Amino acid sequence: GVMSTIQDYPGRTGYWNIGVPPSGPMDHLAFRLANRLVGNPEGMAGLEITLIGPTLKFNTDTVIAVTGPELALTLDGAPLAMWQSHAVKAGSTLAIGKLGELGCRAYLAVQGGFDVPDYLGSKSTFTLGQFGGHGGRALRVGDVLHLGKADEAIIPVKQIAPALRPQYSHSWQIGVLYGPHGAPDFFLPEDIETLFSTDYEVHFNSARTGVRLIGPAPRWARQDGGEAGLHPSNLHDNAYAIGAIDFTGDMPIILGPDGPSLGGFVCPAVIARDEQWKMGQFKPGDRIRFHAVSRDADLPVAAPSLSRLAFAAGSPILASSTDGSVPVVYRRQGDDNLLVEYGEMQLDIAIRMRVHLLMQAVQAARLKGLIDLTPGIRSLQIHYDGTTLSRSKLLRQLMEIEKSLPPVSEVKVPSRTVWLPLSWNDPEAELAMRKYQELVRPNAPWCPSNIEFIRRINGLADEQAVKDTIFSASYLVLGLGDVYLGAPVATPLDPRQRLVTTKYNPARTWTPENAVGIGGAYMCIYGMEGPGGYQLFGRTIQMWNTWRQTAVFGKDKPWLLDFFDQVRFFPVTHDELTEARAAFPHGGYPVRIEEGEFSYAAYQADLSRNAAAIAGFKQGQQSAFEAERRRWKDQGLDTFSVDDGPGQEMAGDIPDGCFGVESAVPGNVWKVLVEPGARVKAGETLAIIESMKMEIAISAHADGRIREIRASPGRAVRAGDVLAVLEAA
Repeated sequence: GVMSTIQDYPGRTGYWNIGVPPSGPMDHLAFRLANRLVGNPEGMAGLEITLIGPTLKFNTDTVIAVTGPELALTLDGAPLAMWQSHAVKAGSTLAIGKLGELGCRAYLAVQGGFDVPDYLGSKSTFTLGQFGGHGGRALRVGDVLHLGKADEAIIPVKQIAPALRPQYSHSWQIGVLYGPHGAPDFFLPEDIETLFSTDYEVHFNSARTGVRLIGPAPRWARQDGGEAGLHPSNLHDNAYAIGAIDFTGDMPIILGPDGPSLGGFVCPAVIARDEQWKMGQFKPGDRIRFHAVSRDADLPVAAPSLSRLAFAAGSPILASSTDGSVPVVYRRQGDDNLLVEYGEMQLDIAIRMRVHLLMQAVQAARLKGLIDLTPGIRSLQIHYDGTTLSRSKLLRQLMEIEKSLPPVSEVKVPSRTVWLPLSWNDPEAELAMRKYQELVRPNAPWCPSNIEFIRRINGLADEQAVKDTIFSASYLVLGLGDVYLGAPVATPLDPRQRLVTTKYNPARTWTPENAVGIGGAYMCIYGMEGPGGYQLFGRTIQMWNTWRQTAVFGKDKPWLLDFFDQVRFFPVTHDELTEARAAFPHGGYPVRIEEGEFSYAAYQADLSRNAAAIAGFKQGQQSAFEAERRRWKDQGLDTFSVDDGPGQEMAGDIPDGCFGVESAVPGNVWKVLVEPGARVKAGETLAIIESMKMEIAISAHADGRIREIRASPGRAVRAGDVLAVLEAA
């Protein structure tokens, strides 16, 4: 198959605060039902199949079940029914073919499950991180999967009755909980009304990390995100919830089970717990309509101005208080998360210290049902089991804890200084910028050079001034997992070194592992290859070591940095970095680490001594920021909309005696493998389409001669677009 992976349920929990996603089945309902059919516990490791399935030969007797949307399924050449359990004999061959018109993923369960090693407590495959499942990757031809030992006492279920099976569609109704970010502080009331009255289309560039949507851009309640970035979708990094609708600029993305834990974009709603299985079945071109659902415990106790909306979605704010030393707001974040947010929407180290005090107090309280605590810049996400801990009880306990927190002035935390090599404007970072400009947004104001953009938006004299500022700064680590796997989000301790940028709109689809960039007032080192939105200026060594223990990567701690470490960079060449990156995971590249302590009282005293110089720097920086915003508006660069329609050359009639070869899926043309005049056989691949982060081969269905190629590399296509015209043989 094109993407078949081992998953278990609920996946890899307990590591959200360092950027490890749960993974697990994207459609947990079909997955759990498959396990039930063969008599397994619902979470036992099974196979997730995307679009086209594998062919599997069994070397032992077992019991199997396949669930999900309709697909071609045979056992030893004979048709096999889905949603039923089947005994399979050793030597039998199961062929799982292509899914039909509806849905995107199917699931195979075998009695006893698949026997693969646990990694961080789960067997689930996280392909981007290259761990879990079978070698940390999708299955390939020739792989051998071992089956677990089945419990002899288990009794399979014969079938799931048709009335109890999930219904699949091209047009989805999705229940969501409004929040954490809503109107009027982030969105206009009409933006929220649009969210719940619009059919969004699933973009072809969707995957397990997130489902991109095509729809209207919000009008926004703010001009920008302040220190968090130039775009109004930008905010100071906070923890996300699985199923959140994340506006990365003007493009909404539904965050999937392989999505990032931390980020700096607003999320107006989160898919309800019982509806999240549907994410796994969204196919490019499907239509989605969101509707707000309420919960009995969601009666808002916030100020009326925060809940005046023209529809019955409730309020994204569940409670607020100004009684303590710092204002606190409790934001709804789906069924199983609560976002506790402090102070004004600005970068303040004192607020981050307050978040730290709250996290320590919640940990000490040992609340029943607690799953994860993930700190952001000015917030703490509390992930809990909503079936065992009610939201109302959690709120009461948090309010009591709040009253007992000590003053920030007393906070002292361990703070190591970690010196990292940096290849300035590394060729891999330049490649990411170039790909983005060529394939995503040609007129992006931060391209072709992110470094020049950083210079311009901060009012610096030249690019050397950008370089000098970055290499002289000491970056305090405020969060981990901003873009996966221990990736730090950090800010210079000295405000005069805080270069401020906006994030990409829309986000990049590819960023090299350990690229380094700035978004808002924050520096981030990308923990692994993947999407991203920070303005890149270089690349460094690894933040994560999956398999090896070294002097800096310990047992059960594969990440390098800790909260409140200080990162310093020193310059190296691209070749020197290449050597360092090859040696570092094996313990062959020494990293200078200095033990120390961060005292907030001492830091505050230093800020007071330099207040006048800091104010002068910020004033000049703000002037440049506003000038850049005016330039965007004047040139029409302040908004971006997706246009993935086919080119004119792909339209037109098919000449007599000819036939067209169409794209089976929407996507981007990655390669065209034939030229006009070439003779091809039925089944021969003509082009490769990149869709849903997979490569889909488009083949001729009959012999013929290529008369015309209507698609070129980089071209966006929709399902049914004619890629090539052939003269019949």
